[in-house]
Amino acid sequence: MELLKQVIMEKGKVLSEDVLKVDSFLNHQIDPELMKQIGREFADRFKEAGITKVLTIESSGIPPAIMIGLELGVPVVFARKRKSLTLVDDLLTAKVHSFTKKETNEISVSKEYLNEEDIVLVIDDFLANGQAVRGLMEIIKQAKATLTGVGIVIEKGFQAGGDLLREQGVRVESLAIIESLQHNQITFREE
Repeated sequence: MELLKQVIMEKGKVLSEDVLKVDSFLNHQIDPELMKQIGREFADRFKEAGITKVLTIESSGIPPAIMIGLELGVPVVFARKRKSLTLVDDLLTAKVHSFTKKETNEISVSKEYLNEEDIVLVIDDFLANGQAVRGLMEIIKQAKATLTGVGIVIEKGFQAGGDLLREQGVRVESLAIIESLQHNQITFREE
């Protein structure tokens, strides 16, 4: 998606060979117009899949997921990283390790919002090693729902997550695949 690549080049900050900071439009401050375009792009790519739910993980996956849900006319469910007083019974859970935060969380979704009749699209902001996506896939499996694909806003193509998922037969659609962050330069994979 050319617009997304332009925004990454203009506003993204390379912090290391592994970390790209996109706080100004995706992870801290949200660019609503960009999210709207991202929602349309994913909706176009998955419109024939019969999606009944969009599933993401809090918190940075929520803005693009909402826009996709709006475009497709389906509910958005997000896995919580911390349990609340209202999220206690009949939970689908999985452990997820965060590459950037260097911590492991147990994520949870209420069984009330995901079931065997659902056809699910997983959405996330970044794909690095694939831990968040694998955790969401585990929740889908526990719900006996059907995974139709994974939509990623920014994939780190130099890390193994995307390749491992594709090798498992998972349909992964990434809007921007970064090939390298070396020497403070952002290089995208040619599509």
